[in-house]
Amino acid sequence: MDLKEIEKKIEDLRKTINQHNYSYYVLDQPTITDQEYDELMRELIQLEEQYPQFQTPDSPTQKVGGQPLPYFEKVEHKVPLLSLGNAYNEQDLYEFDRRVRQVADNQEVRYMVELKIDGLAVSLTYENGLFVMGATRGDGTTGEDITQNLKTIRSLPLRLNEPVTIEVRGEAYLPKKEFERINRIREERGEPLFANPRNAAAGSLRQLDPKIAAERGLDIFLYGIGTIEGKELSSHSEGLNYLEQLGFKVNKERRLFTNIDDVISFVKEWTTKRPTLPYEIDGMVIKVDSYPLQRALGFTAKSPRWAIAYKFPAEEVVTILEDIEVNVGRTGVVTPTAILKPVHLAGTTVKRASLHNEDIIREKGLMIGDHVIVKKAGDIIPEVVAVLPERRTGDEKPYHMPTHCPACQSELIRLDDEVALRCINPSCPAQIVEGMIHFVSRDAMNIEGLGERVVIQLYENGLIENVTDLYTLKREQLLALERMGEKSVQNLLTAIEASKENSLERLLFGLGIRLVGAKAAKVLAARFQTMDQLMKATKEELMAIDEIGPKMADSIVTFFEQENVKEMIQRLKELGVNMTYKGVESTVKRESRFTGKTVVLTGTLQHLTRKEATEKLEALGAKVTGSVTKNTDYLIAGEKAGSKQTKAQVLGIPILTEEDLLKELEVPNHLD
Repeated sequence: MDLKEIEKKIEDLRKTINQHNYSYYVLDQPTITDQEYDELMRELIQLEEQYPQFQTPDSPTQKVGGQPLPYFEKVEHKVPLLSLGNAYNEQDLYEFDRRVRQVADNQEVRYMVELKIDGLAVSLTYENGLFVMGATRGDGTTGEDITQNLKTIRSLPLRLNEPVTIEVRGEAYLPKKEFERINRIREERGEPLFANPRNAAAGSLRQLDPKIAAERGLDIFLYGIGTIEGKELSSHSEGLNYLEQLGFKVNKERRLFTNIDDVISFVKEWTTKRPTLPYEIDGMVIKVDSYPLQRALGFTAKSPRWAIAYKFPAEEVVTILEDIEVNVGRTGVVTPTAILKPVHLAGTTVKRASLHNEDIIREKGLMIGDHVIVKKAGDIIPEVVAVLPERRTGDEKPYHMPTHCPACQSELIRLDDEVALRCINPSCPAQIVEGMIHFVSRDAMNIEGLGERVVIQLYENGLIENVTDLYTLKREQLLALERMGEKSVQNLLTAIEASKENSLERLLFGLGIRLVGAKAAKVLAARFQTMDQLMKATKEELMAIDEIGPKMADSIVTFFEQENVKEMIQRLKELGVNMTYKGVESTVKRESRFTGKTVVLTGTLQHLTRKEATEKLEALGAKVTGSVTKNTDYLIAGEKAGSKQTKAQVLGIPILTEEDLLKELEVPNHLD
């Protein structure tokens, strides 16, 4: 291809990827698989690296995060980002309506009511449709330039559908699932947990390293226009519709009303419905819809008179901290839990609450007997948020974390750069039980009927000491236990036997290797195919896999170096537990020309999808990558192969056809 063709190829790729981003992150209607999307991104990244003269600031490659910043520049907002006045009850809303109608005189008043997203307010500036700057609210007049971090948000367009110059306002937030995922990772690493999704979103956007922000799964809703050139809009609702037209993500849960009673009914509806949302909201925003009426109402020194934020009642209560209990998790992390005087909170009776780690206890200055404020983080998990020292009577007692494991009495240690205390005794009974509960869980070996209660019962009765013992359980042993009838025992034994046939990735995840989650387990299983091959892998071989970093590689190598781990895996083999990857049912279980080779797919395949071809190659022991390099062993080229084929020819890499792959697989290439 000449340079003009390459430039067009790059531009076409950008348009395609941007459309897929919009479908997935804005419309929530994915149009291709994750693997197909990743392939497009890899191809674009490769082309931009090879031809840097065609790189542009609106390319979707900018969403993976750039170089770390030394600090954030200050930004002065053209139009101040004012905070809203608050309403806490129906009377406050009636009073707001009275003030609005007093100025409106006999004009019709319409209110737009929107969800108040609990995130971080930001300002986005576009020039001729191109995203040029994003900033925090700051003090309302001056914020911080967080452009590079905002670029990593998948739903935020870097180029608009029209070449308009506009400054818009939105709320960046962290979805509940992402918040839970990040905290799970941080807990596993012994790092301080984020208190709530809002703090996590703010912390992510204020990272000096944009790559960290890119990993956090942030999202954004746009809710208003600050300034716009060359276009007249008459109302807020028209403005929101225009933002959608430009390609922005605007919250669909918004309604127009002509009287305040309907507004209040809508607010009440969302007061009860808010836990069903995949993101946090802390109230509702009521805005006068007409722009002329907004201008007539004007502003106070701190907030607009044409809008108000209804704040949901705080889900916080005061109770007494009766004790602190510590629990040992499967990785040895010792976690303190508050034992509370029972109290009603957000529809449930709360008796226990999370304290996360020793540092939290020390920072809050907690003492046994203290009056404490408890809330539900995300309306789900109770946590102690503050202590009320002014209510102390003098009978309270200081609390000190134990120096030794409560389950096995081994000395607790704090590893470098970790907040958490750990028990590092591999024979610790608490870790063993938690490890077995994890081993049988749905995402691991998925043994139905082996819940937490049953695992503890089996352990306490001396029937299991580690996961291998699960596969030696006898019918007579189980029938002798309380609440274990003939049918439940038979179902349990059947489920245990069936779990032996699980694919390797389930076993890997179930073993509880530190830092290895379900996704990483599948990547490892697909890459190495067998447990034996994985156990022999070096740190360097592991780090050659895109998804595996140095910490995870160290953890994997260290895990398999342990003699007790080797003995356990050997015993599981002897008991008939599968040790191979079953990613594709039609796997050809033999050596092939692709075994141990690095293969790249390009072009359009006629008889296999890209995903099917990748899975079949991986089942033959190949490593499938997205870029052609000097380390590539084969390129499999379909129709319209493009730049990858050209590069392979230059590097002298063997180029195969889809027919060659099908022959190696020994499967028919057409339907008779």
